[in-house]
Amino acid sequence: MDGQWQFAYDDEARWRQPADVTFDRTIQVPYPPESLRSGIHDTGFHPVVWYSRRIAVAPAERGGRVLVHFGAVDYSARVWAGGQFVGQHEGGHTPFSVDITDALDGSGSVELAVRAEDDPQALTQPRGKQDWQPEPHLIWYPRTTGIWQTVWLESVPATRLDSLRWTPHVDRWELGLTVEVTGPLTPDLRVRVRLFVDGQEVIEDTYRLTERELGRRIALPDPGLEDARNDLLWTPENPQLIGATLELLDGDTVIDTVQSYAALRSVGCDGPRFLLNGQGYVLRMVLDQGYWPDSLMAATDEELRRDVELTRRLGFNGARKHQKVEDPRWLYWCDVLGLLVWEEMPSANRFTPGAVEKLTREWMEVIRRDVSHPCIVAWVPFNESWGIPDLNTNPAHRDYVKTLYHLTRTLDPTRLVIGNDGWENMSTDMVGLHDYVRDPAVLRERYGTPQALAVTFRQPFGGRALLIDGLAGAEIPTVLSEFGGVAYSLDAAEGWGYSRVTDRAGLLEIYEALLAAVHNCRALAGFCYTQLTDTFQEKNGLLTARREPKADLTRLARASRGPRYGWDLKDDLDPHPLGYSPRWSERRATELDASERRQPPER
Repeated sequence: MDGQWQFAYDDEARWRQPADVTFDRTIQVPYPPESLRSGIHDTGFHPVVWYSRRIAVAPAERGGRVLVHFGAVDYSARVWAGGQFVGQHEGGHTPFSVDITDALDGSGSVELAVRAEDDPQALTQPRGKQDWQPEPHLIWYPRTTGIWQTVWLESVPATRLDSLRWTPHVDRWELGLTVEVTGPLTPDLRVRVRLFVDGQEVIEDTYRLTERELGRRIALPDPGLEDARNDLLWTPENPQLIGATLELLDGDTVIDTVQSYAALRSVGCDGPRFLLNGQGYVLRMVLDQGYWPDSLMAATDEELRRDVELTRRLGFNGARKHQKVEDPRWLYWCDVLGLLVWEEMPSANRFTPGAVEKLTREWMEVIRRDVSHPCIVAWVPFNESWGIPDLNTNPAHRDYVKTLYHLTRTLDPTRLVIGNDGWENMSTDMVGLHDYVRDPAVLRERYGTPQALAVTFRQPFGGRALLIDGLAGAEIPTVLSEFGGVAYSLDAAEGWGYSRVTDRAGLLEIYEALLAAVHNCRALAGFCYTQLTDTFQEKNGLLTARREPKADLTRLARASRGPRYGWDLKDDLDPHPLGYSPRWSERRATELDASERRQPPER
C-alpha cells in the first residue's frame, strides 16, 4: 500500500475524526513529510499529521480476517477504516497491525485513515538522533514524522500462525522454535515444520497444538566431522541459513502457511574474548546511522541491501546501528549476506517515570520483532548515558540500567547485552569505549596491552568514569566501540568531524594509521569505526551521504581487515590472543564482491 496518500497537517490538533479533516496535500508513503522523497519536504514543527487512502479490498473469505500492517509510524498512531476506529499504537520504531474486517461493507473498497502524533520537542520519547531544535545541530539530524516504513494489506484465516521465534542451541545441535497461534482453537490443530539446507529438506516434524503457544526443540542431523559442522554454522564468512516452512493444519487441511528461516549460531564471552560459535572472533565493525539525504530514516530494499554490501566491501564484519531500530529488511540482508549487528535502542533525552515507561515498552517490542535474526549478536539499551545523565551519582539511573540489562537478558539469554555503551560501563557483558583521539600512538598506549587497558580504565574521559558500580572491566571483552570520526568532504561542503583532512590521500593515510594501531591493540576484542557514511552536517563517513567512496575501496578494506583478517600475527604460531581460531582461515577470506549476489534460502 505504499504510494500516494492524501495528507494534511493538524498543527493545533483540532480534528478528532477523519471526516473532520481537510486533506489538502498528497504524500508519497512511506517517506516522512520532512523528506524530499515524500513530495512535501517541510522540515518545520508539525506535531500532528493525517493520512488517508481509499484501498481496494474484498471481504475476507470463509470467516477470515483482513489486516493492515504498519512497519513503523513515528511516534503514536490511531487508525480508522470506513470511519470506524480500528486500532492504535505508541512507539516510533516498531510495527503494529489493525484488523479492518468488520469495517468492510462489501463494496470492494474502504477508506483508510491514520492520525500520527509526534511532538518534535518531546524529550521523553525515544527519539534517537532526531533533533528537537528547528534545524539540525551538532550530532542531531532532521526529524521523521508519521509513516516511515512500508504499509501492506494481508488476508488471513481466522485461526492462523501469528508469530515465530527461532533460538539456536549450537551445543546440542538444535533449533528452538516457539510458535504462537491466534484465533479459535479446534481439537485437531497441528503444526508441521519442514527445514531445508541449501534447498534440501532435512527435517519434517508435526506437533499437536493444545494451546496458543507451542515450544519445541528440533534436533538437526549432526554431520559429525568438524569441517562439515562448520559448513552449517552461520558466520559473516559463511552466512548459512536454514530455510523453513511452517503449516497450520486442521485435521488434514492446511489452513495457514508461513515461510521463514533460521540459523545455527552462538554468541558468548571467554574472559576478555568475544566468542562466535565457541571460537574467539575479532569484531571489525562500523558505526551506521541509517540516514539517506532524500528520505531521512526511510529507505528502499535496494538501498538497505546496498549498505550491507558496501559495509562488507569496506572490510568490516559487523555494524553498530546507532540510535535507530532499522527497517527489518536491513536485518534480513545482514542475515543473508553475512554481517554481525549490535542493535541499539534510540534514546530518550530526559529521565522521568513516563520516559522510563515509554522506552521500556518499546524496547520489549524491538526485541520481540528482531530476536530471531542470527545477525544480531548484542543488544544495546543505552548509549553514552543519554537520558540517564546522573548515572554515576543517582541510584535510580543505575537501577534503570540494571533493570533493562536484566530484562533484556531475561527476554533473550542467548546474546550479549551492553548496558550503557561508551563510558560509565556497568551491568554489561562487554565494555564499550568511545575515544576519538587522532594520534595512533595514543590508541596503542591506552589499549595496546591488558596492563595499559587497566591503567586506562582508572582514568576519566571528559569528566566521565569508564567503569562504575564495581564493574571489573578486565574480566570481560573490551571493544573500542567508537573511534576515528575523520572528516573529509568530496565537495568541500561545510561540516564537521572529530578531526579533519583535506584530500583523499590524507583520509587514507590517517585511516590506515588508526586501523593499524587498533589491530595492534591486543587488549581489545574488537572495534567500531565512526562512521559508514556522511550524515547531514557530519562529514566523517568513509562514504558520502550518497554512498560514494571517499578513497580507494581496496585500500580502505585492507586497512579494515588488518593483518591476516584480524589475527595480528607475529608469525603463524602467534595468533591474536583475542582473535579467532586459525581453522577459520581457509573459510571465505575474501570479502563480498559487488558482483556476488547471495540469494535467500530456498523454501
